[in-house]
Amino acid sequence: MTYFSSHDHSNEAPAPDPLTHDPQGPVLLVGGYGTVGAELARLVAAEHPVLLTGRAPERAAALVRELGGAPHAEVRRWDLADPAPFPAAVRAVVGVVNDPDARVLRAAAAAGVPYADVTRWTARLQRAATVAALLRPTAPVLLSSAWMGGVVSLVAAALAERLGGADRVETAVRWDLADRAGADSVEFMDRLGLDYEVVREGHRRTVTPLSGTGTVRIGDHPTRVARIDTPEQFTLPLTLGTRTATTRIGFSSALSTRALLAAKHTGFFRWGRGERWQSARRALLYSPGEGGTALLRVDVTHGGQGLAALVEDRAGQAHLTAVGALLALRRALGTDGSAPAPAGLCFPEQAPDPTEVLPALAALGVTVDIRSATGLDAAA
Repeated sequence: MTYFSSHDHSNEAPAPDPLTHDPQGPVLLVGGYGTVGAELARLVAAEHPVLLTGRAPERAAALVRELGGAPHAEVRRWDLADPAPFPAAVRAVVGVVNDPDARVLRAAAAAGVPYADVTRWTARLQRAATVAALLRPTAPVLLSSAWMGGVVSLVAAALAERLGGADRVETAVRWDLADRAGADSVEFMDRLGLDYEVVREGHRRTVTPLSGTGTVRIGDHPTRVARIDTPEQFTLPLTLGTRTATTRIGFSSALSTRALLAAKHTGFFRWGRGERWQSARRALLYSPGEGGTALLRVDVTHGGQGLAALVEDRAGQAHLTAVGALLALRRALGTDGSAPAPAGLCFPEQAPDPTEVLPALAALGVTVDIRSATGLDAAA
């Protein structure tokens, strides 16, 4: 039998990367030149200097020139798979890249740097929330990975404010296959073989992805939609007391929707898991075009009354996600016009003044049309 002394450190986590908090420094965008990252960099650069990082900084050269170059914008290499420490003095950090080990979160929390993140599916958000709780950060940590950078949660909070609560929140997304999309944007395809937990009528239930099909009118488009696992279905019952939270997705091509549902019925997403079938899974959706429109609908009911919001961004889903990330950054920094953000963990729907959500979205080019649920032809 082998014994380990109390001084054995072989299983200790590595020291956090040496970030330091500089209130006059740049905003660090980790993954700041991908499809969503570049959109976010343009938005953030209008308000703060930016530091972009990623594995291949040469890919950001044109974007840095577009943003005005140093000192307003610069790029450095930070490969999260490389253990070499990354030092920087920054005002805030936004994660726009896959960070399964919460390396960026740990570094920001250790340095007391405000942090926001828009990249995690539900299981990873749950893990990040646990890490944040254990670290007891002295700066805000905003996990804003609900659909489109937390926009769904923000709109739900705005509707709940008008109704006095949110017993049910039902979201229907219309994915435009003509839109620009990075490979990470369809990463949720890798989760379609895994059942997940939701809250329905106040009780936790395990459901299957792509179940619960139905047709919802999203704008002018009757769209066949089916369940997907998204973080707001986990957070809204905790934050708003929602008794039923459902998010479903459909596609601009009815043929693509039928193909996806047919693949589900064959069991493809269960037996076709793993790296061997990854390209086949993602090929079902990943067909980046020249640009499209991001369109989704959020229905909230409370006390027998209901409101429905049609959210539209003609600049596309990457821009809409970047808008959500920018609003998360403003909240983390306390520059959104409300009270300073408190230290510790929070989610986007915990906005201190939900009445300011819709004007903020409108100022960034996102239209939100709110009507009674019947006014937008709510589907059963």
